Amino acid sequence: MAGLNPNISASQPVIRQLDDSAINRIAAGEVVERPASAVKELVENAVDAGAKRITVEYADGGKTLIRVTDDGCGIAPGDLALALSRHATSKIDGSDLLNIHTFGFRGEALPSLGAVGRLTITSRAAGHAGAEIAVNGGVMSPVKPAGLNGGTIVTLRDLFYATPARLKFLRTDRAEAQAIGDVVKRLAMADPFVSFTLRDLTGDKGGRDVFRVGAEQGDLFDALHGRLGQVLGREFADNCLPIDAEREGLHLTGYAALPTYSRGSAVAQYLFVNGRPVRDKLLVGALRGAYFDFLSRDRHPAAALFLDCDPTLVDVNVHPAKSEVRFRDPGLARGLIVSALRHALANAGHRASTTVAGATLGAMIPEQPVARIYQMDRPSAAARGAAYAHQSPGFAETAGVWGRVETPADDDLQTAQEDFPLGTARGQIHENYIIAQTATGMVVVDQHAAHERLVYEKLKKQMAENGVASQALLIPEIVELSGHDCARLLELAEEMNRFGLGIEAFGGSAIAVRETPAILGEVDARALVLDILDELADQSDSNLLQAKIEAILSRIACHGSIRSGRRMRGEEMNALLREMEATPYSGQCNHGRPTYVELKLADIERLFGRT
Repeated sequence: MAGLNPNISASQPVIRQLDDSAINRIAAGEVVERPASAVKELVENAVDAGAKRITVEYADGGKTLIRVTDDGCGIAPGDLALALSRHATSKIDGSDLLNIHTFGFRGEALPSLGAVGRLTITSRAAGHAGAEIAVNGGVMSPVKPAGLNGGTIVTLRDLFYATPARLKFLRTDRAEAQAIGDVVKRLAMADPFVSFTLRDLTGDKGGRDVFRVGAEQGDLFDALHGRLGQVLGREFADNCLPIDAEREGLHLTGYAALPTYSRGSAVAQYLFVNGRPVRDKLLVGALRGAYFDFLSRDRHPAAALFLDCDPTLVDVNVHPAKSEVRFRDPGLARGLIVSALRHALANAGHRASTTVAGATLGAMIPEQPVARIYQMDRPSAAARGAAYAHQSPGFAETAGVWGRVETPADDDLQTAQEDFPLGTARGQIHENYIIAQTATGMVVVDQHAAHERLVYEKLKKQMAENGVASQALLIPEIVELSGHDCARLLELAEEMNRFGLGIEAFGGSAIAVRETPAILGEVDARALVLDILDELADQSDSNLLQAKIEAILSRIACHGSIRSGRRMRGEEMNALLREMEATPYSGQCNHGRPTYVELKLADIERLFGRT
């Protein structure tokens, strides 16, 4: 077989040392996967240099040109050649690879880029003259003087020209440009006090700004909220909850969206560890676990979360791309995220996202524009009451018939509007929707969905207080597993026992299932255990048992709640509204759909052209 391989001779193989050019091209395969990878490395270098303004320019999706300009500390002329040497860095001294406070530290990016493209670095440090160095396909040119006020300009042309086979694996210019934009936006979220500009120079029209954000002011939370509004959109900023929690050296900050502001995919999930954008399976699983009780499986939460800790508690040297991390205590990190998000969602109470009202208004916009008319000043509540009484003396007696709820006196109505966030019930339509009047508009409540969530939360509270009842198996189920799976499952035995699943070691790599949750009824214990193991392998944690139990509680809540088609009295409707205001998560049903829609009076008037 050796004769078929042109790289291996038929005689005794010879061990040889690869030259620096080959080493850099191999390293580039890990560090520089596509143009977006090059942008990430160069922008991170700019942030590490203390830059406050960073401009990224590209052409043809970054394939022909990438240029990153910053106003950082710059590089002294005598250090330019060294900066292009492999494993040369100013970020660490090599004595402690765990105590890392910068984005970069491996010293691989610049030599890797110079090995596969045409790289030019122009820089000027304080107290030095400007200088420039170029490297083409690994061949370095001498340092020469250059004019520059300060900072650094890194220009990369013809990426992968030295390794043309890599060009075949790149996607279209549009797809590569989108990837560059995503990288820049993630880094812009990581540091809201830095200005970022992204320009597309493709074509002969002088380029266009694709993305631009200015440096934010104020404290970290205000700055981050402003930056997220610019990057993720105003809707996210209006419907997100602040997160600030700390536990045993880990500090979690950021913003997470309400469950009713969810997405069809995980594209709106941004996770950072010590300011570094990461795509970590543990953190993604924790985010999903925090919302699993509020969203159906086809919906995904939106969040931008920043986990900060002592660098010695997390290993960022897992992969050359530095997009993966490994925590010293993964359970602590996951538990902090889940508990912090759940606490924030609980504090949100009955709040639902503003996009619900926006979608409702969008569905109600008439096809033909309504002509603007002159609108008189709105009369006071007392004036309206007097006018109604004068026009129809029997108005007060007949109002309860038309609205199926007694209308309180004007003074009571005014007080109710001021006291209750969800207002006072004014009627019921189609025996399913409650109409309530608030101080600033109206609320439409889905009575079945709302009561379903209320009953569900009561059942969960009872389960948490009294535990999950278990039923003993007449004959224990013996499940044979691998040694690794058996040990992993036994580590979680105490937690699973809280949910009614009793397991214990049965010798060798087998376990015995002696009890199952009574609420699940007859259950295939072996299949349940294997499903839990599959989820552990995929997500490093398992909510399967809890999810199954809570799914049963959800079905019980559905059957035990107020049914659609039932007529409700006024006091019943108002009692439901008050309970919604006092119950966490009541803004969405058990499947993540909104339980009510709030419409502002100004929006309603705009529908009828009264503005």
